[in-house]
Amino acid sequence: MAAPDATLPPDSLINNEDSIKYWEAAGVDANSMLGGVPAVQGFYGVLRMDLQGSRTFLARLGIGIKNGRHPVVSALEGGAGIGRVTEGLLLKVAEQIDVIEPVVKFTTALQNKPGVRNVFNVGLQDWQPTKEISYDLIWVQWCVGHLTDVQLAEFLVRCQEALNPDGIIVIKENLSTMGSDFFDNRDSSVTREDTKFQSLFAQANLRIIATEMQRGFPENLGRRLLPVRMYALKPKS
Repeated sequence: MAAPDATLPPDSLINNEDSIKYWEAAGVDANSMLGGVPAVQGFYGVLRMDLQGSRTFLARLGIGIKNGRHPVVSALEGGAGIGRVTEGLLLKVAEQIDVIEPVVKFTTALQNKPGVRNVFNVGLQDWQPTKEISYDLIWVQWCVGHLTDVQLAEFLVRCQEALNPDGIIVIKENLSTMGSDFFDNRDSSVTREDTKFQSLFAQANLRIIATEMQRGFPENLGRRLLPVRMYALKPKS
């Protein structure tokens, strides 16, 4: 595969069809969903720490089932994969969940799972809100790198159309440590800087009501994962 053209904006190199081909070739398991990281010696704890960090973040937003927090009625997960976050996080705090996931083989086990209402087998760039359904929580994790900047801003606008008045959108993503966004031609994705995310949220008329770094990811012999940040978003008044 040819090296990407460094003179072009990184997100302009994204090809949605190439992204789908990459994931269609991936295994139907949590290790594949996380790019093989859990299989690396010392990194299996990523699975547990990721869910714990997300659970804590929601708890600080008042969403949960303990200590006066409240569950939500309806949630949506974007880029659900095999349902690791749906099962490990969202089904514990929401009565009903819809999922967006373009790779059909990943969602087979979710089709008849109690609490899962609808499975939309489309990419985030093609998903359209259903007029009859609105959401208290929209959770999108480790997948918006497959969207161009324009596609991401447009997706966030559509999310707002489906959001209840008190609803929250959460984006959880890797952050670039290279001083700029960078393109990965292995899966046709972009890792963005925090400043780029903030700019795109503003373009989509969203404000950040809370943000937090994921803590506790393991390190092994100096090897570490990219930093991960969670953003809780609401429409600007």
